[in-house]
Amino acid sequence: MGETANTTEKAPKKSWFKGLKSEFKKIAWPDRESLTKQTVAVIAVSVALGIIIAIIDYIVQFGVKFLIG
Repeated sequence: MGETANTTEKAPKKSWFKGLKSEFKKIAWPDRESLTKQTVAVIAVSVALGIIIAIIDYIVQFGVKFLIG
């Protein structure tokens, strides 16, 4: 069938670092304003979801205690 490449050969470290550097240049880093907005959005959604889960947990606990006791 098909032949596989010899994976025991490693690329020289200099070429690996050059490749890494060129890949980092391709990254579109966000500006400070959009990063701040996205961070605030993630924190707000996390807090809201935590509150919703806590409310559901409280309701379930109340229901189980009502049924058992």
